[in-house]
Amino acid sequence: MGRAARLKSVIAVASGNSLEMYDFMIFGYYAKWIARAFFPLHNEVSSLLLTLATFGSGFLMRPLGAVILGGYTDRHGRRAGLLLTLSLMAVGTATIALTPSYSTIGLVAPIIVVIGRLLQGLSAGAELGSASVYLSEIAPEGLKGLYVSFQSGSQQVSVMAAALMGIILVKYLPEESLDRWGWRLPLLVGCALIPFLFWIRRSMLETSPDFTHHRRLSAREVIRSLALNWRIILIATFFTALTTTAFYFITVYTLTFGVTELHLASKDALTVTLFVGLLNLIVLPAMGRFSDRVGRRALLWSASLAFLATAYPAIHWLVSAPSFTRLLTVELWCAFLYASYNAAMVVYLTEIMPPEVRATSFSLAYSMATALFGGFTPFVCTYVIKETGNKAAPGVWLSFAALVAVCAVALTYVRRSLVSRSSYQWERAL
Repeated sequence: MGRAARLKSVIAVASGNSLEMYDFMIFGYYAKWIARAFFPLHNEVSSLLLTLATFGSGFLMRPLGAVILGGYTDRHGRRAGLLLTLSLMAVGTATIALTPSYSTIGLVAPIIVVIGRLLQGLSAGAELGSASVYLSEIAPEGLKGLYVSFQSGSQQVSVMAAALMGIILVKYLPEESLDRWGWRLPLLVGCALIPFLFWIRRSMLETSPDFTHHRRLSAREVIRSLALNWRIILIATFFTALTTTAFYFITVYTLTFGVTELHLASKDALTVTLFVGLLNLIVLPAMGRFSDRVGRRALLWSASLAFLATAYPAIHWLVSAPSFTRLLTVELWCAFLYASYNAAMVVYLTEIMPPEVRATSFSLAYSMATALFGGFTPFVCTYVIKETGNKAAPGVWLSFAALVAVCAVALTYVRRSLVSRSSYQWERAL
């Protein structure tokens, strides 16, 4: 693949991934208003918890999407898989955006919204893995970290777009309008861009030779490979726990935390999220390239340990005297550590996964971690604060995810032969 074709493919993957993640995350950004539209309980906290649980339900579908759609991608091609995930995300997003509120159609409204959220989760289960694998396979030798970082970097464009959209809506629309229809506008904008991204993705070239030169597997062989490589997938899940937890804390949960718990203005919390996305957009490619030079594990080790040591103290310092400046400082620090860790982690996973089922195994590990850790981060943080009365409790959740990541990095030093032994098992299985 020539340089021009490679650049075009990077843009196609990154732009599509950015919109998919925008559509998937926007639900969490506007949880306060969605709660009022579809879950109008008398207790506002309970209403918010129901909405955040619905947000989290999308993550429960991601492992299923990883196996079904990831398997499709491994069998039919990266391009075909990325087009399919975009289609499903479009349907799920349109369903949520166009569903009448609870006051109009009653209980049917939240049921339809949950179905739309599950479709989004099914799509997202394979999107990140397929996009990361595609970028890894087209990257020149020695630049995999840089290339794969554009997948994570594209998500930051989503973060910034969602935050900027929120700032505009909060500034120009009264609260009553936001409650009734304003929260739908960001979703409708996402829907409007999907046809353009279909056109871009249809022009993508298939990867080679990692994919096209291998015999395409049957569905049974894909499942068999996943079973044989369960150790790699489990360790990869542990690796991803910190990435998903930190990401949803510094992006989706920032607005809820800033407004509900710290009692800051919505505009201030959204502005912080905007700066978080901007910082990540800069740091991710830089750290991806840095990992190409110094190695993946050194960066994984230092970032996860730093997260473990500083997460709770930083958030405790924030809640002791909440302010825009303190929220910005803490979120940017967490964002820097997230970007440093994630830049090495994503490409590392593409390197240790078996080539024949790379998209499926990567997507499955990422999806399980998101379902178990990251996706329910807004819900868990809201719940533990409610139960304990400690507004710094989210720091404990972040520290736990960091500890899981530290253990995962340690396992790679203990079991250096893990990848080679799994590959040997795979060759014997065929």
